[in-house]
Amino acid sequence: MTALTLVKADELADAVLAQGRSSGAAPLAVVVLDPGGHVVVAKREDGAGILRIEIATAKAYGALGMGMSSRAIGERAEKQPTFFGTLASVSDGRLAPAAGGVLVHGADGTLLGAVGVSGDTSDVDEGCVLAGIEAAGLR
Repeated sequence: MTALTLVKADELADAVLAQGRSSGAAPLAVVVLDPGGHVVVAKREDGAGILRIEIATAKAYGALGMGMSSRAIGERAEKQPTFFGTLASVSDGRLAPAAGGVLVHGADGTLLGAVGVSGDTSDVDEGCVLAGIEAAGLR
């Protein structure tokens, strides 16, 4: 797979939400971005907070922009607060340094995009993302 199609992105988003339901997570929002940072799919469950799409997008966008998970970004931000303050500014605030944003690769290692989730704790969000990626046959 060399591109993240709408069908595959939708399958991925549904798998993330299914994981949330099966694990008892709070209502979630999930956003799937292509490698250029454009939204392919965005879904917000009933009851999810009104900022959840924006937070999920920021987690995925930050992962793409920095080439690492939003968890890793958060860990680095603690060590380099000045740099990450600047990064938040140059990205127009489209960066959420908390777990829940993960890069998505095809079986051949090609970067397909990123997925971000928001709604529960960051650890739960990330767990739903990772399970969804696996269920969709991606990595």
